[in-house]
Amino acid sequence: MSTIATTNPAALTGSPLTGTSRAFDRNRVLVLDEIGEVFQRVDPAEVAALVTELRLAGRIFVTGAGRSGLVLKMAAMRLMHLGLTVHVVGETTSPAIRAGDLLLAASGSGTTAGVVKAAETAVARGARVAAYTTAKGSPLAEAAAAVVLIPAAQKTDHGSAVTRQYSGSLFEQVLFATTEAVFQSLWDEDAAAAEDLWQRHANLE
Repeated sequence: MSTIATTNPAALTGSPLTGTSRAFDRNRVLVLDEIGEVFQRVDPAEVAALVTELRLAGRIFVTGAGRSGLVLKMAAMRLMHLGLTVHVVGETTSPAIRAGDLLLAASGSGTTAGVVKAAETAVARGARVAAYTTAKGSPLAEAAAAVVLIPAAQKTDHGSAVTRQYSGSLFEQVLFATTEAVFQSLWDEDAAAAEDLWQRHANLE
């Protein structure tokens, strides 16, 4: 039976829970410091080029695998709140991509098979690609008209000096922060009230 489950927490002074509290305090500093250091190294000029692609696109499609894909789904919601037409690749209602559209893709390695294939298909159909990645010479970056380099460790770089976090976490964290700053910048230009954006929020939840 679990000691934590059956013991009064107030009586756990000096127990492993105290060690966990100390570890949490130490590791939240670690996470925030790593995010801040890498986020500061994201090039605003690269972001500006990606934002230009977003502005010019007739429709925006987002794609990414795993946790990176989840981040871009969050970004897609924010772009929708701004009134942009956004589709998530792989959803049953996502239409065919065509000339004038933009594929917004994320892959830390830039080699994720499904993401690279989507980028190649988009280019073949006359659409443009914008990408977030750690690897500027990667197949994804090569297919993209705009690339934002996030200088975090790749998922399999377990001995990286850049991060002590596990398997791509830092890339995904800075990816989220970057997409939030992109949204905030677009919203600054849009100048719409938060109440106006909220009218587009899902009401079938």
